Amino acid sequence: MCGIIGAVSTRNITDILLEGLRQLEYRGYDSAGIAVINNQNNLQLIRKLGKVNILAEAVKHNSLHGGTGVAHTRWATHGNLTEINAHPHISSNIIVVHNGIIENFQSLRQKLFKKGYTCVSDTDTEIIAHLVHFEQYQQGGKLEKIIKMIIPQLSGNYSIVIMDCLNPELLVAVRSGSPLIIGCGVGENFIASDQRALLQVTSRFIFLEDGDIAEITKTTIKIWNKIGQIVERPETLSKINNNEELYQKKNNFCHYMKKEIFEQPLVIKNTIESHINYGMITMAELGPDINILFSKIKHIKIIACGTSYHSAMVSRYWLEELAELPCDVEIASEFIYRQSIVQKNSLLITISQSGETADTLSALRLAKKMGYLGSLTICNIASSTIVRESDLVLITNAGIEIGVASTKTFTTQLTLLLIFVAYIVRLRKMNNILEKNIIEALANLPNRIEKILLLDNYIKKLAQAFINKEHALYLGRGTLYPIAMEGALKLKEISYIHAEAYAAGELKHGPLALVDETMPVIIIASNNKFLDKIKLNIEEVRIRGGQLYIFAEQNICLTKSNEMKIISLPNVEELVAPILFTIPMQMLAYHIALIKGTNVDQPRNLAKCVTVE
Repeated sequence: MCGIIGAVSTRNITDILLEGLRQLEYRGYDSAGIAVINNQNNLQLIRKLGKVNILAEAVKHNSLHGGTGVAHTRWATHGNLTEINAHPHISSNIIVVHNGIIENFQSLRQKLFKKGYTCVSDTDTEIIAHLVHFEQYQQGGKLEKIIKMIIPQLSGNYSIVIMDCLNPELLVAVRSGSPLIIGCGVGENFIASDQRALLQVTSRFIFLEDGDIAEITKTTIKIWNKIGQIVERPETLSKINNNEELYQKKNNFCHYMKKEIFEQPLVIKNTIESHINYGMITMAELGPDINILFSKIKHIKIIACGTSYHSAMVSRYWLEELAELPCDVEIASEFIYRQSIVQKNSLLITISQSGETADTLSALRLAKKMGYLGSLTICNIASSTIVRESDLVLITNAGIEIGVASTKTFTTQLTLLLIFVAYIVRLRKMNNILEKNIIEALANLPNRIEKILLLDNYIKKLAQAFINKEHALYLGRGTLYPIAMEGALKLKEISYIHAEAYAAGELKHGPLALVDETMPVIIIASNNKFLDKIKLNIEEVRIRGGQLYIFAEQNICLTKSNEMKIISLPNVEELVAPILFTIPMQMLAYHIALIKGTNVDQPRNLAKCVTVE
């Protein structure tokens, strides 16, 4: 959510700021703005609703030019979608961009009003600018000292970058729960919420830690920690390589989402190969003592949000059935606000695509104080906050994912979780055959997914029937129930059709009342122990006139009818069925969204990286 970029340089930084915003578009936003201090120390400010290209066009016509500036893409939390609410915000000579939420901004707003300040926007961000200006006017002194006085007044998670027309060769940044990264240059330095915004100008980065205040000029970087001590944070080279940069190009695809769906055979293969050597699973990246820790595990707690929560739910089935380990799965936003009990010898696992999800990060920080054996994160971004703060890390190797609706990151999460479960099974000396079966099933998976991708045109035709639909039901059993949930989520996210998923056994406990000739019901049927039960569910829907779309393995025999569309999928081992059945769910949602004419890659109201609670 939201994107920040700032620069202090001897050259004109306008194009750098705009390109940085383009690289942050995948995060989701509704407006964009830029502020530059020109050579006469005058502020040039432009804010626009809509896409970055609208802002770039306005910049071209207004000739912005300067060596110090900030830019921002806004995802609205306070105030309507208007230009006046877009960032940056100003108070006389002070300019501010901000990610996150200031929870007590209303009370601060009232205090500022009594001091003579009038807010022109409805945002919490403008309050920061006025607070800085007031303290500067009252106290004077250096900007970083003023910021230290203001921070105790602010409640919430946020990152802030501040610019001052009276001190035009300086940026001051604050990180409190929301990511900020310094880009190191020669005769210039940068600040951003995501390193991708700065890869155009540098590959050297400093990751600020929670509570840090940074003062950035063209030639110097000073950092104070949360107790006011000057500290040195390590400089690192970017881990985003040339292969990952290739993922940012659409190539011959119309949308990133479709491209990322079709990349799944490759990225799943990459994930498998990074953890399987000579026919055995390895977790070498977890360190030499990992077996000692894992041998102590008696329980696993998994915390995640959204799509990652669905992968956690699948892994619960695997952990309990294959590894015989009790497992609880919880939504991060619920975990952090309730009293919970830590089971004895419990390992905490967090799952996050971006590694910056605010709720999941808060859950990790809370859990670290609660007595878990340790914390393991499964993430796609090696440089993310959650990776840096977790004890142990497994990276999914999906490559950068641009589409807001997760596709390849979900299936690589599942792949890595199954590999993890197989490793635990081997460590517990339960079943030597199981590891071999999992490796063989995973090895065959990319080719089977390739076959499913050949169904693209057929699924595109099926999608035509959804053009006027407003609701849909998804049904699955066992490990395919979370896949039904993920399918329903994808449909909601990108087509804006209301969709709900149920464990198929719950059909008679309420959802069946919704079934009539207008209701599409998507059923996932695998050739497993639930098959006879699923056939009964199919019949219950059919005799009530429901429009059935059954995604089933080709060796399953089903009685056909006019109300039924059967999509035959390759036969697959039960172990990897959740991964395989995910692909057609994604394809169906994608083609329905195309027919509906929605923004597939950047659906309304959603963001790729949810950095606020």
